Amino acid sequence: MEAGAYRHFTFSPCRLEELFLCLNDYKTVSCSPVCCHSLKLLHITDNDLRDWTEIRKLGVMFPSLDTLVMANNYLTTIEDSEDSLARLFPNLRSISLHKSGLQCWEDIDKLNSFPKLEEVRLLGIPLLQSYTNEERRKLVIARLPSVTKLNGSVIMDGEREDSERFFIRYYMDFPQEEAPFRYHELVTKYGKLEKLAVVDLRPQSSAKVEVHFKDQVEEMTIRLDQTVAELKKQLKTLVQLPTSSMLVTYMDHEAPFGPEEMKYNSRALHSYGIRDGDKIYVDSKAK
Repeated sequence: MEAGAYRHFTFSPCRLEELFLCLNDYKTVSCSPVCCHSLKLLHITDNDLRDWTEIRKLGVMFPSLDTLVMANNYLTTIEDSEDSLARLFPNLRSISLHKSGLQCWEDIDKLNSFPKLEEVRLLGIPLLQSYTNEERRKLVIARLPSVTKLNGSVIMDGEREDSERFFIRYYMDFPQEEAPFRYHELVTKYGKLEKLAVVDLRPQSSAKVEVHFKDQVEEMTIRLDQTVAELKKQLKTLVQLPTSSMLVTYMDHEAPFGPEEMKYNSRALHSYGIRDGDKIYVDSKAK
């Protein structure tokens, strides 16, 4: 291998099984005239390999390669055809492309061309930077049906199905000609899915209630993040009672158990489950 000045490594074609070539600033690969059929694992991380032409030489030299770890090389694309990739890396089971320069989903799809690939590492690539963590994992899993471990984590059957369904819904609004081929495969598998309902699980911040005092009924909007004591201060102007003299009860319009006295001044209103249309009764405490 070479980077500027020529750099070479030698190996025994019969016995070498693991090779570590990290942190050497390699930019190119010098192809040996002798193939090493015994090599199973190659670590070539933290170099400067950018062109797929150089990576394909590794497949030529090491046809039995099982694990290729090439993190922290700025590989920008995978340029071979599907048939060529299958011939170059027929036994590759695991590949690490952490912090490479891949920018297109087409390059991820090409990983399906490695016939025995089961494990992929893809953290820190430009392609995935604009996606959320959930989107990154699910979109990659859905595109790589034969991969069983992603970024060190095993892909369970339930996670794969969730990811494939997520993939369909993610691309269903795209024009048909722009949707990836994998989308059409998954629609054939699952059919066209309904969009998931958007459910807002945030707690309600306010409610419009009826305030009953003597023979009066007033509609009032109250903040649910305030306490009972703060509510009494808000009611003071309306009912003309000092807060210490108020007896306040709350009636849920769907509750079967009748009104509930709001006796704890420090309790937050949202803990009562107050909703629009509920009623609050204010009476004067008996002396």
